[in-house]
Amino acid sequence: MEKILVTTDFSDHSKSGLRFAIQLAAQNDYLLTFLNVHHLQIPSAWDVLSENEYQDEQKRIVHAKLIQFVENIYEAIHLKPKHVQYAVELSPLPESSVLEFAENHNFNYICISARGAGILNKILGTITSNLINQSKVPVIVVPHDYQATEISSILYASDLEDYENEIGKVVAFAKPLQASIELLNFTSLELNQEDVKKLETKIQNTTDYPLTLHVGERKQDHNLIEAIRLAVKKAKPSILVMFTQQNRNWFENIFYAGNAAEYSFHTKVPLVVFRKS
Repeated sequence: MEKILVTTDFSDHSKSGLRFAIQLAAQNDYLLTFLNVHHLQIPSAWDVLSENEYQDEQKRIVHAKLIQFVENIYEAIHLKPKHVQYAVELSPLPESSVLEFAENHNFNYICISARGAGILNKILGTITSNLINQSKVPVIVVPHDYQATEISSILYASDLEDYENEIGKVVAFAKPLQASIELLNFTSLELNQEDVKKLETKIQNTTDYPLTLHVGERKQDHNLIEAIRLAVKKAKPSILVMFTQQNRNWFENIFYAGNAAEYSFHTKVPLVVFRKS
């Protein structure tokens, strides 16, 4: 059974990530582990024994709060917990703690909510950006206003440089959900319908799962983030899938735009980010 690490800080914004993970698990058998990273301030005058006792007590309190928080969301969307676990980590560095926990426990995905676009939320939202850029585990970014709905379609944006390896991961994610896949590529080259059909056939031969290809023209006055935004608005997919290049800033690598980090804070559909091989 694949495992999803679902993060929450108990805020209203974080509920969207939980709702999406719960919806995923309702359509496929995932083990969900709900994680809260708690920053605990301890008086410097305490001895080690007092500090340990206090940490243990606070973890018990936060753990109970976490269970109640998650159960309230299940109740609100009229589902019952099935394969779930709960974890509390004490750390002042949430993204580092999440990454370490996910890698040490062999999670298949990390699910996190994106925040709104206010100044404070942008600062807090850098946790999402850091996770995307640093994580070896695929990251699912869920918009803060997401409401649970059936996952039926996937828009997979690719530069086609390594689609043979990428498609296998996309299909493995889509197949249990019985979700359709549309592969989106932007090019400055002029391709006629015959060229596109040949390319679609070539790509389809790499998998036995049906998919469609949409090749869009990359206009000079649009960067890729804008082009993808427009494609998402038109296609209205359940999920957008992308791949990031290791050891490079993902946003710059994909979008070539200084303000591209805005995407994770404005996305209207959940975004799944895989690490390129």
